Amino acid sequence: MNIILLGPPGAGKGTQSHLLEEHHGMRQLSTGDMLRAAVKAQTPVGIRAKKVMDAGELVSDEIVSALIDAELTAMGDAVGAIFDGYPRTAAQAEQLDGILGQHGRQLDHVIELHVDEDALVERICGRFTCAECGEGYHDEFKQPETEGKCDKCGSTEFKRRPDDNEETVRKRMEEYRAKTAPILPLYEERGIVTRVDGMAPIDDVTTSIEKVLRG
Repeated sequence: MNIILLGPPGAGKGTQSHLLEEHHGMRQLSTGDMLRAAVKAQTPVGIRAKKVMDAGELVSDEIVSALIDAELTAMGDAVGAIFDGYPRTAAQAEQLDGILGQHGRQLDHVIELHVDEDALVERICGRFTCAECGEGYHDEFKQPETEGKCDKCGSTEFKRRPDDNEETVRKRMEEYRAKTAPILPLYEERGIVTRVDGMAPIDDVTTSIEKVLRG
C-alpha cells in the first residue's frame, strides 16, 4: 500500500508514520531525510544535489524524483510507502504517478491530519523537553510529576525549541495551506482523499487511519 500523509508541522505526521512503520512494515519516505542521507552517503544523486545546494539553489524535481525512484528500488515490492512532504505541486504529483507506475505501484490513499489552527498553536507553543533525555512535556497537558524534575531521568534542565512560538507556527500553517492547495483537488477527483481529526488523542488518530487503510 502507498499513501500520502498530509498535515502541517505539529499535526502528528511523524508519530503516525512511525506507528504505520511499526504495525504494517511500511517505510516513511521524507524527501528531506532522503536528501540528507544521499548527500552524506555521496550517492550519484546525493553528489548532484550537493552541488545544487552548495550553489544556493533549490533541488530540482528531477533530483527529488531520482531519490524516490532509488528508494523504492531499494525497498522492494513488498514494502508500502508513506510519502511525507512530497508531492507539493501538481507537477510533482504527476511525476509521482509516473514513478509509482514504473515500480508497478499505485497511490492508494491521501490522508490529511486536519487540525484547528488555534489549538495547534497552543499544542506547539506549550511543549518543552528534558535537556538530558529528551522526554517531552507540555505547559498544560503534561507537566513533570515533581515540578522542575524530569520523570524519566531526574534531570532539572529543560529546553524549548526557539521556533516553537505563535508567529512561526502560524507562518508554517500558511505555508502548508499554500503547498497543499494545488494537489488536494487532483486527488479529491480520484476519490482517495480522507481527512481525519489530527487534534484527537494519538490512539484515536491511529484508529481512524487504520479504518481508512482497511477501506
